[in-house]
Amino acid sequence: MMEFIDTIMRPQFIITLLAAVSAFATVLTIAIPIMSTDRMSQRMKVMATERDKMRAQRMAELATERPGASLRQAPKGYMQQIVDQLNLRKHFDSEEVRTKLKMAGLRGQAPLVTYMFFRIAMPIIVFLGALFYMFVMAKLAYPPIVKVFFALIAGFIGYYLPNVFIHNMVQKRQQAIKQAFPDSLDMLLICVQSGMSVEAAFGKVSKEVMATSLELAEELSLTTAELSYLQERRLAFENLGKRTGIPGVKAVATALIQAERYGTPVSQALRVMAKENRDIRMSEAEKKAAALPPKLTVPMILFFLPVLFVVILGPAAITLWGS
Repeated sequence: MMEFIDTIMRPQFIITLLAAVSAFATVLTIAIPIMSTDRMSQRMKVMATERDKMRAQRMAELATERPGASLRQAPKGYMQQIVDQLNLRKHFDSEEVRTKLKMAGLRGQAPLVTYMFFRIAMPIIVFLGALFYMFVMAKLAYPPIVKVFFALIAGFIGYYLPNVFIHNMVQKRQQAIKQAFPDSLDMLLICVQSGMSVEAAFGKVSKEVMATSLELAEELSLTTAELSYLQERRLAFENLGKRTGIPGVKAVATALIQAERYGTPVSQALRVMAKENRDIRMSEAEKKAAALPPKLTVPMILFFLPVLFVVILGPAAITLWGS
């Protein structure tokens, strides 16, 4: 252990590590703009076909009632084959997992199959990678059993990496929706007060908010499709709250459901909820601003105060040293 710590604390190792991180960051900075695709057109294409998928689902339900009907089956890849052979759906397929994937913007069977595949594959990949690093690259002076134990710990951590990845995607998506949701409620209120129906208002706002928040535009477009297709409009509003997982969006969905059920004006509910969501966004900004002074204390002590002491006491020290 002491040899490992000495190796890490060597200046040559630190300089090599910083150089490697800098080179990786440079390559990543250049490669990301080149490899990035047009997410907007891709997402809106998915939303354009979402209504057709719901119709196909309804046709599938009707086909189960009619034994003579037949539906086309999607081709299965290697991930699908592994999932079917190991019966991973029994262990990982649940309503909670599907809701998490929808909150992350991943819909359909393909993301679910990919998630279940990597829940099994990531521990093996991380374990083999840790073994390769321990025995080949690092060449640490530890017994082989200790290296294998460290690799097993890394593999255990790899089992939870897909959940961490999905959780990060959910947080980023929710943050993007929170930023644009109060403004979209204002536009929705204007559309409703101008005489537009709720479906037309959702469709109009989804197009207008596309430039600022693609995630929110996607959810509003899907809600528009559900409002025009589902038999109960209540289900469309409830699905909007479930897909986002944001308390403000769920409150708006509940207000729209109550306004439709009891016949209260939709514009009044939207006006109240727009103000509440704007206040929530402002309070979150105030919390972040209030948390800045404690966060700046340590950098000021480490970087500003020594320089300040040198500037103030430096001339006096030079004078005393010369005398």
